[in-house]
Amino acid sequence: MIEINDELSLEDDEVALTFIRSGGPGGQNVNKVSSAVQLRFDARNSPSLPEPVRNRLEVIAGSKLTKDGEIVLTANRFRTQEANRRDAIDRLVEMIRDAAIRPKRRVPTRPTRASKERRLKGKTKRSGVKRLRSGKISSDD
Repeated sequence: MIEINDELSLEDDEVALTFIRSGGPGGQNVNKVSSAVQLRFDARNSPSLPEPVRNRLEVIAGSKLTKDGEIVLTANRFRTQEANRRDAIDRLVEMIRDAAIRPKRRVPTRPTRASKERRLKGKTKRSGVKRLRSGKISSDD
């Protein structure tokens, strides 16, 4: 059981982990040890996620989401399988935690009369400065 927060948790069988060879330097073991982890999580068909969380998760996942709704994460930061496994799961949990937070509804506001007047006064002042700099003074000055 993978705990997300107080209300959400994932079953272990919902997450598929495969071990692959990691790129980069590694000495003698570079072509023998599969220390990188590829995590696959079917977000679109997960029974553990409510619909709003699922929709937000698909947006957050971005390019890590396949056309079939699977999130694919590759972890190869560390030199051991266990550390990379923990890193991949932590990254998935963090993604789901971010998706579980309901965004605040924006309440549209209107500018006050005083702020409109200040804005127009500033614009008038600025246009006066530009008019004086241009050297062309109109006859109404």
